[in-house]
Amino acid sequence: MSEPIPVADGVWRVTLGYPLKINAFLISEDGGVAVFDAASRQLGPKIRTAADSLGGATRVILGNAHADHRGGARALGAPIQCHLDERADVEGDGGVHYFDYKALPFFARPLTAHLMGSWDDGPLAVDKTLQEGDAVGDFEVVHLPGHGPGCMGLWRASNRLALSNDCFALFDPAFPRAGKPRIPHPAFNWSTERVRESIAKLAALEPATCWPGHFGPLTGDVASQLRGVR
Repeated sequence: MSEPIPVADGVWRVTLGYPLKINAFLISEDGGVAVFDAASRQLGPKIRTAADSLGGATRVILGNAHADHRGGARALGAPIQCHLDERADVEGDGGVHYFDYKALPFFARPLTAHLMGSWDDGPLAVDKTLQEGDAVGDFEVVHLPGHGPGCMGLWRASNRLALSNDCFALFDPAFPRAGKPRIPHPAFNWSTERVRESIAKLAALEPATCWPGHFGPLTGDVASQLRGVR
């Protein structure tokens, strides 16, 4: 669906792609919307249409540098921002240097590599870097390294809403359908050990609702579900 769907006050989502559903979030600020994550190259124009319907994109904030999050950014025509520790990968190969496709099931390796390549739109110039505590609308940046060195989410304490990017996953890339929270597949993690630490950090916020980068949301006793991730 390319129409912006309200998630909470001043927050909309656009969920696109099949079978892997990719979430982009539009956050009210400065008469327009900050776009958190930009999906793939093919989906960027649809996200731009959604942002334009809400006053236009003020900036594009990338939760990580992977192709399914940076690929559509150029089409949005707005300044690109990311965490300081993710800048090198946003401006470089999108994290491909630490991917290990051999960790995937044999049948999934060539298709996954092909898809990731097709989703990308190449290196991007970063206008500004962000760090823990920086403001995005009425959210603040939370550094959640592991899936990428500068993987980050956004946190709004007033209603305990987390937009968590790929801190955790709800699917296996070889079988992309929604399920229980889990460690993102090690084939794509910069550091799986740091992933575990970041999931614990996210759980400690006691979110009421958590929207990951794909599928979701995670609701109910979110903290307990995250603490149960192995």
